[in-house]
Amino acid sequence: MLKGINPLLGPELLHILRAMGHGDEIAIVDGNYPAERDAERLVRMEGHGAPIIVDAVLSVMPLDDFAQSVFRPGIFNKADHLEPIMISLQKAVSRHEPKAILEPLMGQAFYDRVKGAYAIIASGEPALYGNIILRKGVIRPEA
Repeated sequence: MLKGINPLLGPELLHILRAMGHGDEIAIVDGNYPAERDAERLVRMEGHGAPIIVDAVLSVMPLDDFAQSVFRPGIFNKADHLEPIMISLQKAVSRHEPKAILEPLMGQAFYDRVKGAYAIIASGEPALYGNIILRKGVIRPEA
């Protein structure tokens, strides 16, 4: 255990988050997502839902404020359609980054972006569409 570090963030995930650079992305995917197939780096966290993992990750990782930094799957070709899990994911993001909005990526565009992520976290999220991509930002030096 470490002071000030969410206990969900184990050594493997902390290493990945620290190794990521500005603009690198990490995907947190639901229990149905084929994470093993698509991941270059895979962290398994099947005992936890996606919103709690998002909360833990964003407790240490800044989001990009130069570009869109949070993505979710678009559903039924309706960009404004939100499943309840997406509302929960937005709340988890907003706790750390109040201005960040989940941008929908329709169909294959979302899956292609997950495949290109620096790492994938396989959650135990049971809700369909419980997937999110987070783009790492920077920590600016204090003036």
